[in-house]
Amino acid sequence: MTAPDAGRGIWDGEETRTFTGLPRDSFRILHVSTGNVCRSPITERLTRHALADRLGDPLWGGLVVESAGTWGHEGAPMEANAEAVLADFGADASGFTGRELLDEHVIMADLVLTATRDHRQQVISMGHSAGLRTFTLKEFTRLVKAIDPATLPPLEDGLVVRARALVRAAAALRGWLLAPTAEADEVFDPYGAPLTFFRSIGDEIHEALDPVVTALTGVPART
Repeated sequence: MTAPDAGRGIWDGEETRTFTGLPRDSFRILHVSTGNVCRSPITERLTRHALADRLGDPLWGGLVVESAGTWGHEGAPMEANAEAVLADFGADASGFTGRELLDEHVIMADLVLTATRDHRQQVISMGHSAGLRTFTLKEFTRLVKAIDPATLPPLEDGLVVRARALVRAAAALRGWLLAPTAEADEVFDPYGAPLTFFRSIGDEIHEALDPVVTALTGVPART
């Protein structure tokens, strides 16, 4: 189940990249890599797929998932090997076009998840008070695993409220729960690599996303 534009509002124009009609109560997740044709598209579409699998609602309770690249290939299609990885997981790759990361993407994001620490630093260097809501994907996973789900708002309060609380809790833990190695929080770039390497990266991303989506929704993955 895929809803590429669910909850995203309507573009005023492709060139201006501004929104109208955005739901008031929404939580935007922005995945960031370099070219926005490999890692961040895989992460975006796997996140959407996991949310739809758990919630069954294409609007995902106000959660909006998108991606961009620090050197984004604006308007470019996803890499063919990235599409193949998504197909392995039953996720939909259709309708994707690459985007260059802009200030407004960071401003509007409630949670920014990057492929590497360099990407994280680039996002934070753009300003917009992004530091407390920007993590590498694997860093955020590590922090989320340390959060007791019972301390988060109940689902009855809504997914947006729960998601915002999860980000605050993860930010509070960041200085206390450090990565075991310098590379532990990195998702390496498969661009130009064979399909086997793309699949290994897809497996890493899928494994990192599972506890994040479970914490966001309170619903474990189907077995």
